[in-house]
Amino acid sequence: MSEKSYVKLISADDQEFFLDREIACASSTTIRSMLEGQFKEAQDGIIRFSNISGYVLERVVRYLLYKAQYSNSIARIPDFTIEPEIALELLIAAKYLDC
Repeated sequence: MSEKSYVKLISADDQEFFLDREIACASSTTIRSMLEGQFKEAQDGIIRFSNISGYVLERVVRYLLYKAQYSNSIARIPDFTIEPEIALELLIAAKYLDC
């Protein structure tokens, strides 16, 4: 059984989030490119997002976990609620991350 590998995501306000590397790569084209390319992030397993706040990055990580959990589900998928006050910021972050 192989050991899970994690990636550290750091927000603009230095909040740190750990995400399973496999989920991160499967859910975001941007993150996958950073982790599989010839970038420093690929060696360190640390990605700093200087344009995404901690509050928004937390919601992104929650969504990526939600997406991984329910991607092959045949049962009714629960709603993923988004607070209206962060909807625009979240949309911009999702577009940037391509997730």
